[in-house]
Amino acid sequence: MNRKQKGFSLIELLIVVAIILIIAAIAIPNLLRARMAANEASAVGSIGAINTSAVSYASTWGVQYPASIAALGGTAGAVAVCGAAQLIDPVLSNATSAATAKAGYYFTYVGATATPAVGGCTGFQTYTLVGQPATFGQTGQRGFYSDQSGVIRYSTDGTPPTIASPPLQ
Repeated sequence: MNRKQKGFSLIELLIVVAIILIIAAIAIPNLLRARMAANEASAVGSIGAINTSAVSYASTWGVQYPASIAALGGTAGAVAVCGAAQLIDPVLSNATSAATAKAGYYFTYVGATATPAVGGCTGFQTYTLVGQPATFGQTGQRGFYSDQSGVIRYSTDGTPPTIASPPLQ
């Protein structure tokens, strides 16, 4: 009796599954590295946007730099005021913790040397801005730092970068 085989044998299916797993093992780490690089590029862009918005805030409200990153944000459609200037996206102005991170990064803005209030608005003569990965090694490998000079600096060891960290080239 001559039987014709239909379908695949168990060995053939196991070989196909093994090949797929090998390809996935090669591709997934590259995908994760690409995602971290995209998150880092987004963080650098966000820091640049915050720096530019801080300068716009200073010229608009006359109190130098804002008191907080939240003062640069605001609600869409609302009237811009010094505490909600609508200069950056609300997602970015609220990205102040790992839970509310934007593209895997959260930002810490600290003003220093308060200026006299002008029209109910308060501000600072200087500020520091730090962007850190929400999960070091997964959402990003580098932390970023900037201040009113606009120079963006970085660290790669998981510690928050400072004014002494090397600048981005």
